[in-house]
Amino acid sequence: MNMARIRGWIVLAMDVFTIFACNILIFLPAYLRNDIRLLNLILHIGFLTACVLVFQVVFRTYESLWRYAESREYLCLLSGLTAGYVLYAVLNVLLGAQSVWIASAFFGTVIALVVMLAYRFAYRLFRFRRAGMQNKGQRQVAIIGTGTAGVSLLYELMHNIGGNYAPYCLLDDAPDKIGKVVQGVPVKGPINDLCAILQDTPVTEIILAIPTLKAERKAEILELCSKTKCRLHILSDPIKQLEGNAGSIMASNVREVQIEDLLGRDPIQLDKASVRSFLEGKTVLVTGGGGSIGSELCRQIAECGPSRLIAVDISENSVYDLQQELLHRFQGKLDFVVEIASVRDREKMDKLFRLYHPQVVFHAAAHKHVPLMEQCPEEAIKNNVFGTYNTALAARKHKAEAFVLISTDKAVNPTNIMGATKYLCEQVLQGLRENAETKFAAVRFGNVLGSNGSVIPLFKKQIAYGGPVTITDKRIIRYFMTIPEAVQLVLEAGSLAQSGEVFVLDMGKPVRILDLAENLIRLSGLTPYQDIQIQEIGLRPGEKLYEELLTKSANLSRTENDKIFVEFKPVIPEAALERRLAELSDVLEHGKRADIFRALHHLVPTFHDPEEVNQAALSRLARQSGGEEGEQEAAETEEPLPFEARALQRIG
Repeated sequence: MNMARIRGWIVLAMDVFTIFACNILIFLPAYLRNDIRLLNLILHIGFLTACVLVFQVVFRTYESLWRYAESREYLCLLSGLTAGYVLYAVLNVLLGAQSVWIASAFFGTVIALVVMLAYRFAYRLFRFRRAGMQNKGQRQVAIIGTGTAGVSLLYELMHNIGGNYAPYCLLDDAPDKIGKVVQGVPVKGPINDLCAILQDTPVTEIILAIPTLKAERKAEILELCSKTKCRLHILSDPIKQLEGNAGSIMASNVREVQIEDLLGRDPIQLDKASVRSFLEGKTVLVTGGGGSIGSELCRQIAECGPSRLIAVDISENSVYDLQQELLHRFQGKLDFVVEIASVRDREKMDKLFRLYHPQVVFHAAAHKHVPLMEQCPEEAIKNNVFGTYNTALAARKHKAEAFVLISTDKAVNPTNIMGATKYLCEQVLQGLRENAETKFAAVRFGNVLGSNGSVIPLFKKQIAYGGPVTITDKRIIRYFMTIPEAVQLVLEAGSLAQSGEVFVLDMGKPVRILDLAENLIRLSGLTPYQDIQIQEIGLRPGEKLYEELLTKSANLSRTENDKIFVEFKPVIPEAALERRLAELSDVLEHGKRADIFRALHHLVPTFHDPEEVNQAALSRLARQSGGEEGEQEAAETEEPLPFEARALQRIG
């Protein structure tokens, strides 16, 4: 028998004793006057107690945890006593008992109710004070939000013995709530005065407990929080995360702030219905299936009910982890196949397509790290360009319905080997699509939050180590999106593809990496340049200060989804494509790295050295900042200021 049941029996015994004792006291004067007999007294009180207990069992009073009792539990107790007394009174009337018994039992029941409530309140007070004594030394926390989520979190934190947080105050914008008290905790506000409210207080932690907050307002509040020295946490939507959670549901959904919380926009939602109809019942192959994008592609494709899903990757460890995850998640309902293979191996890729006959192909296999590819350009060409060619050639040969290439914003006016090879990957599709039954399309997006090797995990590790946080240049800006957003874009692009398109996503405003680093430090409860230093280490080889705004091209048009744009690329004669690939192959076989760079500059007309591009942008920005005279001179001697310089000017 568990302790909860034992406590229930103890409370039942106390209630029985209370009813007997209170009624004995009420009837005692009459008994002392010999107006009633002891046997009749015991029988009447026993009958009353039995009637009450019947309804207490019906109302399940003894199944409640009284340390968490609310109005419902007290109402059940009152209802049980009332219904039990009414039953006792009705039966006494029917049996012709004297009215003195009914009237006296009423007063006895009322007194018993008061006593029963008293020791229940005393128990809760004892638990509360005990929790307060055991929770000394907890971190003082301010909770933003007095809605259902905020108040529920407050209640849980206050009654969580041995927990990490002690609520200090609540913050809200509602005038009718400010100045009031919830569970003994004051409500202060408005939220915009957060810094002044928390100044000179023991608060070291802030929890944002408004799960339904709009992204723009969330970004504003996070910016306010970053100006304090408090560590910030965010309460995720507990309703969406109930599965698998037990016990402290609210507290278990308090998480560290993520950088996507600072983007100031809502997550982009794409057309899941069209994606499902595109993939359901089909054989789908994903290259690079163990990578950040490839593995998320597999997860989301699996949700769409494919007849078979094949993940191809040369890295066995990452794709093995994905295999175990999907096997556990779908419990044998997903036909998931893993193939360890390299896209460089044309014969192996042809063999896999001949074996599985995939109808839809997502090509995510690639070398993506910019500095490493500057040092190893031949590997970038072999894996990115020829790997794409081998896979796309097999898809066309075996009549796949669609082939979707994962491209990058770095393919636009590239300044590095990785971007140049991705530009050529897009050219490969244009050279293979003529007279092909396969629909070829590419998808470009910017930096992916949390992907392997991205800046956010690096910053978090550096902060955890105590610093310093390293950035390449304080002026550098980037566009960001989440991995699920990137994958949704890829999937919907596949469903929209007619062949030859390059799809791009409206990614919103650019983010300065310095601001990102400073905010992450502040939201960790630390002070930039005091607790954690930020060091500027210089641009890495091939790195731009900016990335192109993907949606600025005049050749782009909107799709059915106003967040997705499409650009149609002209067909490249396959013979011309083969000549270009033959030139690359010859350089790889016989040339040096200097020859590889020259060949890429020849094959990619928009490929420029990063120093040249960065200096041009900064020069234009300097002239633009030089006043009206400088602006006029720039207007007369230069073409209109490009986006990158305007962006640097806006945020610099």
